[in-house]
Amino acid sequence: MVAPAIRGAALSTTIDSSPVDRLQAGRDALARGHWQEARSSFENALQDTETPEALEGLGMACWWLEDYAAAILARDRAFRLYRSREDRVAAARMAIWLSNDYADFRGETAIANGWLRRAERLLDGLEPTPEHALLAYMNAHVALMTHRDPISARRLSAEAAEIARKVGPADMEMLGVALEGLALVTEGQVAAGMGLLDEATTAATAGELTDPALIGTACCYLIRACEQVHDYDRAAQWCERVREFCQRWQFTQLFSSCRIQYAALLTLRGEWEEAESEIQALHRHVEKVQPRLVPIALARLADLRRRQGRWEEAERLYQESGSHLLAVLGRAALALVRGEAKTAAELAEEYLRRVPPEDRTERVAALDILARAYAADNAFEQAEPPLGELRTIAEQVGTEPLRATVAFAEGCLRAARGDHQTACHWLEESATLFERNRTPFEAARSRLHLAQILLALGRRDRAAQALRVARQTFEELGAARYAGAARLLMQEIEPHRKSGGFESGRFRLTPRELEVLGLVAEGLSDREIAAQLELSEHTVHRHVTNILSKTGLPSRAAAVAQASRQGLL
Repeated sequence: MVAPAIRGAALSTTIDSSPVDRLQAGRDALARGHWQEARSSFENALQDTETPEALEGLGMACWWLEDYAAAILARDRAFRLYRSREDRVAAARMAIWLSNDYADFRGETAIANGWLRRAERLLDGLEPTPEHALLAYMNAHVALMTHRDPISARRLSAEAAEIARKVGPADMEMLGVALEGLALVTEGQVAAGMGLLDEATTAATAGELTDPALIGTACCYLIRACEQVHDYDRAAQWCERVREFCQRWQFTQLFSSCRIQYAALLTLRGEWEEAESEIQALHRHVEKVQPRLVPIALARLADLRRRQGRWEEAERLYQESGSHLLAVLGRAALALVRGEAKTAAELAEEYLRRVPPEDRTERVAALDILARAYAADNAFEQAEPPLGELRTIAEQVGTEPLRATVAFAEGCLRAARGDHQTACHWLEESATLFERNRTPFEAARSRLHLAQILLALGRRDRAAQALRVARQTFEELGAARYAGAARLLMQEIEPHRKSGGFESGRFRLTPRELEVLGLVAEGLSDREIAAQLELSEHTVHRHVTNILSKTGLPSRAAAVAQASRQGLL
């Protein structure tokens, strides 16, 4: 979270209106966005005498320069000096900032909560000030992002906006409006929430707001909301605006937060090269200054690797991400594509236990995985509750990408039940909607499943048409494993079949069998493959036997050679 960069002079009337030249020079530099100049000026001012005003200014300059250790030291000292002066309002302001710093840059949530409670006690009983609005906003942000409580977040953010309307500043009012909008979207009240987010971001981009951190944070809330409801085109437009804004203000810390959503957006839109560049740059940056974001960067890279078919690397990255929710969700998706339905269901259920029902839009991906995992495991009755909740959320939200997600899950469930005609309808709809909303991997995945169902129905021409489109998309994206699966399936359809090997048309290798064959090609033994894939040696041996049986080839070496000639490895 990025707390508002409201300078002390903007919030409190307790600051000396006639500061010494060096102090004023620092404030002027902050207003121009010249962070290093501001830092030097405040440090020079402190050489004469230590004042809380100069320390507060120094803390702000260091914050913008991403020297968070120095910012915390300066603010802690400013808090103590304001307290000795019995300036409760200014001390509370420092306490709120320290709460933000400890939560965002040290990940010490207990200490962060202690500073917020300290600010509450200091402000208790005083007439409303801008600091009251800032406190309400911070409590709202914690409620939504940490406690996943959009109802409390909505109430507190509305309170922050109302206080700011009365006592200022206008920037804080719009930030409260933006956060209230995000809370509403999270609850599933998309139209109302997006309306508030539009209002706040319009005010920001129209020049009504002056504080750069407030402007950027409001825009980041909108981008997050767009990602939650899968409104990718809208998110892309705002991502570009935020990027321009951050470059203009040299505000790399803010774009680190938005960059997380931006990288996910690029991945979904099939711009994988740019997505990887963004994720790698984000990882390098946060590793130095915001280590709490490292697991998120790793999980986003793992999501990309999973789509590329680089499953072993994806698994390693998810493991490095630890217990982060994105890692749990990613591991569930990875288990499902590997054919490990029970594991996928367990991980999806773990995710859903940690995300309450009120946090509706954040539950979508896990509900999709859970429904499809149950379907793959032939647990059809168990698949219905998560699919029903997914349908309800999609109806509330109303965006086409969410409708496409529901259609894909419906198609998978119908296919597992043997209702191929209905499955075709749902898979065709999901492919069309995903394609229309510029999510090419998901569209190609739907077409690959559709081709399998059409082939089972004996509709070979339509199956071949769907396969050609899917294969071309996978190849263009760089999803080699999925492209290979499409090519293998095509061998069952094309008339010019050879008498043996991978072109025999008598088989269909599963993704897991392709994975095992790839490791055989690397020279790994069954025991080594079992250790890498976390399978039993017996299971690996069975996969190899199935590969040779399906292809009619005499040996592992022959299978590897044939697969290599056909570009499957």
